[in-house]
Amino acid sequence: MVTVYTCQNGVRVVSEAIPHVRSISVGIWVGAGSRYEAPEENGITHFIEHMLFKGTKTRTARQIAEEFDRIGGEVNAFTTKENTCYYAKVLDHHGELAVSILADMFFNSMFADEDLEKERQVVLEEILMSEDAPDDDIHEQLWQVMYPNDSLGLPILGSSKTLETFTAESIREYMAKHYYPENVVISVAGNITPTLLVHIENLFSHFERSPQAVKQTLTYPTFHSGKFVKNRDVEQSHIAIAYPGVGVNDSNYFGFIAMNNILGGNMSSRLFQDIREDKGLAYTIFSYHSSYADVGSLTIYGSTNNQQYPLLHQSIDESLLKTRSEGVSAEEVDNAKEQLKGSFVLSLEGTNARMSHNGRNELIHGKHLTVDEIIEQIDLITQEQVNSLFRQILSVEPAVALIGQNVK
Repeated sequence: MVTVYTCQNGVRVVSEAIPHVRSISVGIWVGAGSRYEAPEENGITHFIEHMLFKGTKTRTARQIAEEFDRIGGEVNAFTTKENTCYYAKVLDHHGELAVSILADMFFNSMFADEDLEKERQVVLEEILMSEDAPDDDIHEQLWQVMYPNDSLGLPILGSSKTLETFTAESIREYMAKHYYPENVVISVAGNITPTLLVHIENLFSHFERSPQAVKQTLTYPTFHSGKFVKNRDVEQSHIAIAYPGVGVNDSNYFGFIAMNNILGGNMSSRLFQDIREDKGLAYTIFSYHSSYADVGSLTIYGSTNNQQYPLLHQSIDESLLKTRSEGVSAEEVDNAKEQLKGSFVLSLEGTNARMSHNGRNELIHGKHLTVDEIIEQIDLITQEQVNSLFRQILSVEPAVALIGQNVK
């Protein structure tokens, strides 16, 4: 059972007791992602995520790492377009120590000039690594085609140009705007000890809202069709095609997920069976859905050797056209629903998965559906709904990104 407690200062603590396990997963979730950055700030949210591991007033970066290693724990963080999470997974009797270290990082990071310069180089290497990998780079380029005039289209990592401008002062200014109590959720799942939740509240009770804090607002971004082409000396050509999808609060959200599964979300999907199994055109071919608070996207990706690329592109187009015009069968929809139910339930087997699921739900939705309630929503998906989504979404002129030798 998921329990939500709101502290006096507005910090929300979401807990789910799982007494039969011996671990605790805890995450500090912040409603700050690359989507809320000004263009000149692009990448600062991700940079802050890195900097919170570089040392506090009482712990060096090495000591933070050694404390978690000493107790056999895991600690990490990630940044998305809409939120940031700092998390740890430890044995249940180390839960209070893990939360204490995370809170120390959250409140007392130093942002020393020497550490800033070192981590700036680390993130630059991360950017260059992404640009060097066509199968990573192509998706970043695709988002910039889809949303050229909105921060949703900008890369989470930022750019080498913006990275150079980040200082301790600009980091603190950004955190003052976006890191405030009402915009923070502490999610904990596992074998919760009686004193752990009290300890969490004590650690975060002094957290005060800065006068600079701003309420997060979203401007509905307009999807753009168009194309990006990069010719590179590579062995394989890569293609990514995106259509506008639906957001997480849309009534068609579960139908949209089923639609993606049927198209290219698993090994029995249409694209996988047609292009890989029947034609042998590609090792990698799949589709995936991305859903945010207000918008989403359906993306198809594939890669093959440069000589076969025209045939791969043609085969993807033919498969999409056939699916849009002929629709999918009732059997395909039923199979997709069962697959969704199975993958959803199995994905919640670990404490880290539960912590993430609950933290994200509280931060984005402010509500928590039970497993049975979500299964009921999946069971409501119909063949008519899925085919209507295919006709609607695949009728839009897509955004396309191509990387390869002499791609057209």
